[in-house]
Amino acid sequence: MKVEGVPLEILRTRLSEKWSGSAPDVLTLPVAEMDFELPQEIRDLLGAMVQNSDTGYLGKIDHLGRNFAAFASDRWNWKVDTEQFLLCSDVGMGMIEMSRTIVQPGDKVLVNSPVYLNMFNWAKELKCEVVDAPMRKDGMRYSLDLAAIEAGYKAGVKIHFLCNPQNPTGTVHTRAELEAIADLAEQYGVYVLSDEIHGPIVFAEEPFIPFLSISDNARNVGVCVTAASKAWNLAGLKCAFIITQSERMSELAKMMPRSVRFRASLFGAHAAAKAFECGEWLDGMMETLDRNRKFLQVQLEEKLPLAKYQIPSCTYLAWIDISAYNLGETPTVKLLEDGKVALTPGHLFGPECTQFVRLNFATSEEIIAEGIDRMVAAINK
Repeated sequence: MKVEGVPLEILRTRLSEKWSGSAPDVLTLPVAEMDFELPQEIRDLLGAMVQNSDTGYLGKIDHLGRNFAAFASDRWNWKVDTEQFLLCSDVGMGMIEMSRTIVQPGDKVLVNSPVYLNMFNWAKELKCEVVDAPMRKDGMRYSLDLAAIEAGYKAGVKIHFLCNPQNPTGTVHTRAELEAIADLAEQYGVYVLSDEIHGPIVFAEEPFIPFLSISDNARNVGVCVTAASKAWNLAGLKCAFIITQSERMSELAKMMPRSVRFRASLFGAHAAAKAFECGEWLDGMMETLDRNRKFLQVQLEEKLPLAKYQIPSCTYLAWIDISAYNLGETPTVKLLEDGKVALTPGHLFGPECTQFVRLNFATSEEIIAEGIDRMVAAINK
């Protein structure tokens, strides 16, 4: 199935943050939304619900867990226990509410920068101290620093917020890395909350490995929080899942308020259930993203040859080092002011990343090319 980027003139009529949050003359490439049309099956479902005035509270939806379990088994060979499958409104809320069953204000939470910016915000909301075990960097390739992670665990970390697969670097963690984390967490009494929202968006060269599929140790210390929202562009519909796979972690999950489930929306839950049946659309979307990640490399090599970019193994987010262009302390400010192109500033993902930008390439080649042209114009100006 062919999945193509929507033309810019249509995108500008959208009401989501990506296209309504900036001035009309700005090309917006930061927010992690896709510029594609939804699968027809999801549009038909949502349209029929609205036509039927079916806009009430979320009711029983057992087939969502079954559909996710079938998808996980087929794509990742992961056997999900549908009895340990809980709903919440979004991944952030799921991570926070599950964390509240474990930590108290002042406890320590570990992250691996550069990492999804809201992991810092979740720790702040929990009133916890952030312990950073930065990823190892070899050129533009990143990997987990297991020695730094163990040092953090030894220092009294209670929870490890794991981004698996990794945003913004596009890194897919290896089985050996995940096994080591599970064993260390078991040894030091740490809980691993694995944000796996980008799991379906992994390219062929690096297989995605769900944390809970790794080992008994992983299942004893781990929780998966994920959603259909990133891979099928359903963020505004509000539905995510908290998954455990051991009696110990299931008992913790049961300590969350009952209201957590009811914060998911009727539309979000039913759209997510349908999404996991739309594998053909997902495969077509991944073919488009595969072309786009390579097209972006060509654009950068031709137009911004001093920029450093490693083709990502997952996600539709490009992590680009533009330090060679000397654009000041916050390069995205100059790019926005002089090029009218909006990108996500690197410092939000970690303190050492001020000269990086994150660019969303889940769009058309025309928009990617225009985005790079606007960056060039800002640099030349």
